[in-house]
Amino acid sequence: MKLKASEHGSVLIIELKGKIMGGPDANMFRDTLKEHLDKGVKKVVVDLGKVDWMNSSGLGILIGGLTTVKNADGEMKLARVTEKIKSLLMITKLIQVFDSHETVETAIASFSE
Repeated sequence: MKLKASEHGSVLIIELKGKIMGGPDANMFRDTLKEHLDKGVKKVVVDLGKVDWMNSSGLGILIGGLTTVKNADGEMKLARVTEKIKSLLMITKLIQVFDSHETVETAIASFSE
């Protein structure tokens, strides 16, 4: 998994790429989140548009991230969820847990000010 973090105004955008399978990926994602949350970022968009594949540990990474952000009084949204990942979210009923958007821009616009 590759991870690229950037800020768009007050919103942290985390772009994930490749296969998300837990292990070191989980630490990289969590550390990136914590670093930005510690700086006061409260709005996070996770861009999944370039994710090829995700296993149950990958889902665990997203759930852990959502929990971490919520515990810091923040919001986390998903953007550009691929069909493969969307079907995984539907099967696991996590589609109801995550706020998903077609584009990064609509995810950013959906945050309440």
